[in-house]
Amino acid sequence: MVADPFNPFAACHFRLKYATDPWETAGAAALRRQVFCDEQQIFEGDDRDAVDETAIHLVALSTMAVLADEVVGTVRIHQSEPGIWYGSRLAVDARYRRVGALGAALIKLAVSSANALGCIRFYANVQAQNELMFRRLNWQRVEEVTLHGMPHVFMQADLAAYPALDNAPEGFHALAGKKAAA
Repeated sequence: MVADPFNPFAACHFRLKYATDPWETAGAAALRRQVFCDEQQIFEGDDRDAVDETAIHLVALSTMAVLADEVVGTVRIHQSEPGIWYGSRLAVDARYRRVGALGAALIKLAVSSANALGCIRFYANVQAQNELMFRRLNWQRVEEVTLHGMPHVFMQADLAAYPALDNAPEGFHALAGKKAAA
């Protein structure tokens, strides 16, 4: 039998927004399990924790003919104390990691959303292999840490690079390989 010469369809247009529909929340949870439990084996079975109960969950949705099709990226944000925000569990579907700007667009939505909600400092524990991407996105290293047995870097976003996004729940659209435009 001859192998199929075509790659599976991959969308080139995305909507980034708050997860507001049950299918978006379920898709974000499934993607996190796929990335953090199955691929990276950081967690066994599920990566959910107490933060999920109070976090705002953000999603990147692939679109097909302007309709949202599936969750292909996610991140969550939460406030630990007034004005102090954290981002965590950034995950992008393996088929879309080479798109060019999907992870960066999720980071933009995360920090700009928190900024609109009164953020004065925004932090994240970033897997060490992703530090360079975050530095390119105007983040500074605070310190090296080990989480779940893996090297991470505790980082802080430069809020001046992430203006408050007034329509954060509705988000914005992005094209594959292009910088996200609000």
